[in-house]
Amino acid sequence: PLRDLLLDQLRVSTKLFADETTAPVLDPGRGRTKTGQLWAYARDDRPWGGTAPPAVAYVYAPDRKAERPVEHLKGFHGILQVDGYAGYGALAETGAVELAFCWAHWRRKFYELAKPGNAPIASEALARIAAVYAIEAKIRGRDPEARRDARQQSSKPLVDDLRAWLDTKLATVSGKSTIAVAIRYGTSRWPGLSRFLDDGRIEIDNNVVERAIRPIALNRKNALFAGSDEGGEHWAILASLIETCKLNAINPQAYLADIL
Repeated sequence: PLRDLLLDQLRVSTKLFADETTAPVLDPGRGRTKTGQLWAYARDDRPWGGTAPPAVAYVYAPDRKAERPVEHLKGFHGILQVDGYAGYGALAETGAVELAFCWAHWRRKFYELAKPGNAPIASEALARIAAVYAIEAKIRGRDPEARRDARQQSSKPLVDDLRAWLDTKLATVSGKSTIAVAIRYGTSRWPGLSRFLDDGRIEIDNNVVERAIRPIALNRKNALFAGSDEGGEHWAILASLIETCKLNAINPQAYLADIL
């Protein structure tokens, strides 16, 4: 009931983050595990001065089908910030949800190319993206109108120049090259990536929910697997309460002792 109440509270928000990660689940009779999914839905309005308390709810599902987030977020109307997974497109098709995409996921593709060195296009892309992030650092915590104004004045010219530069560079490289794939990842998602420029509530990336997913990945190494699909759902319920406590600077053990 508490996890479902969290989900109900999240569904009435105007902006959420979503992500998913694998959950190994024991598959009886086969002597091995199968791969389930833990879907995470998070709210954190603090970067733009919102007053709604931060929260995250996890839902277990046995697969990664696109209908899962449609089912989980039924009744939600607003902006959903996600990575590039195409499955979230089904939510946008309902007409109730606008998708905002994550610059951190896109940036990571250039970083992997630039890390070994001698990748001038990837390195310049990183520098241009870093300039946009520098503006974000300055306006964090300001109200949505101030953030939007700053982005329109300072970030939009940088983003527009980045797009024009990428289009030019894309024409000079092989269409099958890794740098072309990295560029097209962003240009094919441009409306969702640039949506933050017009709405001060939108973050530049999905890091809020990425941080909420990280403890799940760490626990996955410790716990090895859930014992069944029901165990996966129990995992999701407990994670929802514990991680929401942490977002609100509440001791999870003390909270659970008090509630139970």
